[in-house]
Amino acid sequence: MGQHGELPREVERSEWLRASEELLLHEKALTRMKDRVSARRRRLPMVRIDASYAFESEGGTVSLLDLFEGRRQLIVQHFMFGSDWTEGCSGCSMMADHIGPLSHLHARDTSFTLVSRAPLRSLLGFRQRMGWRLPWVSSGHSTFNEDFGATVDGAERQGISVFLRDGKQIFHTWSTYARGEEPFMVVFDLLDLTPFGRQENWEDSPSGRPQTEPYEWIRLHDSYALADAPK
Repeated sequence: MGQHGELPREVERSEWLRASEELLLHEKALTRMKDRVSARRRRLPMVRIDASYAFESEGGTVSLLDLFEGRRQLIVQHFMFGSDWTEGCSGCSMMADHIGPLSHLHARDTSFTLVSRAPLRSLLGFRQRMGWRLPWVSSGHSTFNEDFGATVDGAERQGISVFLRDGKQIFHTWSTYARGEEPFMVVFDLLDLTPFGRQENWEDSPSGRPQTEPYEWIRLHDSYALADAPK
């Protein structure tokens, strides 16, 4: 049984190879399904944006057009950080941890930025704490969050929105929220590869595997040691 309850069944390598080959058929089908979904996403219609949005950036007040930095496409992470919060959302932070160098996106004519309602000084202070180099702007003096579903009835909501630029005209092409962000939070995909999975109680796992409530284990990356310290 082992320390953590029921472990995978132990078999000879030949049996493991047969089981792995069966699983591989499903993994390939999933990859092809993802390709089909991405193809449909590329064919979505778009919505013209006529509203003027002002954001506070390190360089002063900027527009939505400025966030493109001259590129054709823009990805916005709607980062949950309310105007009176002392630190950002742990789940949004996990995603930001995984973004990596933006040069790869820039090579495909695509910009990326974080947008939150908190004052710019709070955003920049938290960014320094987390060690990120991602661009981050405050939307606190505009209706941007509300217009794109990132603030609903005063409550913050994590999400991603994509915009396309044609000259100076901007269009909204796609948004996703909640679990729709999971593909960009690589730790989930990595944990899905393991026998214990994400270790959350909604998962279909064999009896005895370790599990907790969803997301309750997630911390800011500099806070795990504090959470596990003896009280």
